[in-house]
Amino acid sequence: MSYTIAEIAKVIDAQIVIPASLQESQDFYHQCSIHSMATLANAGEGQLAFLANSKYRQQLADTSATAVIISSEAVDNCQVVALVMDNPYMGYAKAANLLNTTPASASGVHSSAIIDASATLGQNVSVGANTVIESGVILADNVTIGAGCFIGKNAIIGQSTQLWSNISVYHDVQIGEHCLIQANTVIGSDGFGYAPVSGQYKWHKIPQLGSVIIGNHVEIGASTTIDRGALDNTEIRDGAILDNQIQIAHNVIVGENTAMAACSVIAGSTVVGKSCTLAGLVGVNGHINITDNVVFTGMAMVTKDISQPGVYSSGMPAAPNKEWNRTNARVKRLDSLTKRVKELEQQIKELE
Repeated sequence: MSYTIAEIAKVIDAQIVIPASLQESQDFYHQCSIHSMATLANAGEGQLAFLANSKYRQQLADTSATAVIISSEAVDNCQVVALVMDNPYMGYAKAANLLNTTPASASGVHSSAIIDASATLGQNVSVGANTVIESGVILADNVTIGAGCFIGKNAIIGQSTQLWSNISVYHDVQIGEHCLIQANTVIGSDGFGYAPVSGQYKWHKIPQLGSVIIGNHVEIGASTTIDRGALDNTEIRDGAILDNQIQIAHNVIVGENTAMAACSVIAGSTVVGKSCTLAGLVGVNGHINITDNVVFTGMAMVTKDISQPGVYSSGMPAAPNKEWNRTNARVKRLDSLTKRVKELEQQIKELE
């Protein structure tokens, strides 16, 4: 599918600016076709690029893209058709949706799918090959379930939600509308609940009797695991986005519009507020509360409640090995240095 520059400009609400070298053809932007997107450095004829980060501005003058989405500050450096708007990154997002060629995860109901007779399927539902849908399941209109999925008893999936392949949705899980879940994710598996006991085997399993409730417009990346609650439910609320390989433990609540990057983990019964951001490899302790609008930078370790919005960090950035070894050696001497400072302070006090 291709679109003219004029059609794309209308969709992303951008102003078209044509360089002098192209103004000979007044209908250029009505006739020129855009079929895909690429970076400034690699785009060619018929492709649309964008500039949202000034780091790449030097590529603008030499790009071979047919058109570029840019801000007004960069127009003078652009030698091709410019689609000018205040937020080029949002323009990129809208244009990418328009030019998206990703296929549906399934089309129609495959003959090898196993669907219990008591399951309820809405209109225009698609179910991929070898998927199993158990009793009592409700799939709303326009739901798409990819190949090799398992949808457990009494699970509910809201309209226009799409699951990719090999996803397991356990019993009683509820997933809202317009959600997108990537391959190999597990939703509703048992939380890590055990009681310590004496004897040969030290741990007695505690059945996890809650479920998982996922709101509307939630996106979950590949190979992420969301455990069901022990008694109450685990919740991922409206608009949250979770990256790949994330672990959400039992009874966690992730607030509206919160974003979590890859390989982050949240231990049980923690509440994360609205519009928070967890960068990659963030670890959050259990049974704590994090207020709204908090940002944790990469590899932060969160061990206590956070009651004030802001940016929080922990850990030590990478450094040359020799420098890191020296710093580490100094850290190990902090106790003795602290003791020595106290002794000196006491000696000074005695001399006064």
